[in-house]
Amino acid sequence: MTEDEARQWVRNRYDVPRETRLAAFVDLLRDEATRQNLVSPSTLDEIWARHVVDSAQLLDHVDVDGPWLDIGSGAGLPGIVLAILRDSPVELVEPRKLRTAFLQDCVDALSLANVTVHTAKVERTTGRAAVITARAVGSLDTLFRIARHRADRSTIWVLPKGRNAQSEVEDAQLWWQGSFHVEPSVTAADSLIIVAKEVRPR
Repeated sequence: MTEDEARQWVRNRYDVPRETRLAAFVDLLRDEATRQNLVSPSTLDEIWARHVVDSAQLLDHVDVDGPWLDIGSGAGLPGIVLAILRDSPVELVEPRKLRTAFLQDCVDALSLANVTVHTAKVERTTGRAAVITARAVGSLDTLFRIARHRADRSTIWVLPKGRNAQSEVEDAQLWWQGSFHVEPSVTAADSLIIVAKEVRPR
């Protein structure tokens, strides 16, 4: 997906105010990337495709409207993007203070009243989430282990992954049961999305 295609993908799906907020977030991310390593520098020229649409597409795999938990939010991906595109609560959990400072700056600058930011490891947080996501945080098994206390059987896990997504599912199924699907990403042929439901220990 090119940058022009990514911008058009957003325009086809969302109204002007949400697109404008996304553009403002992109500006904030580019600016902060000069001070801390939020995303790979090589992806900054493809920020709409590699980061914005890559995050936004996760909404296509969710059919519930409850609180969304984003683990290891870092650069606000996917958490800030999702918060711009939905009105339900989004909780951003990130252990590094410099990154949570950036996330809070984004929340304030973009007037995102539906977002809370926590400087913590997810293991130290509480509350049930309807949807859980994490981008480049750990293996599927690791994510289930560190965040299962935030989920119940109705929670949907929507997890962007690379080409090894299917093998991660197979490894996790040694310890976990539930419904697991691997879906293609709209942004890149070697990117996949794991959608898991009714996850529970074996």
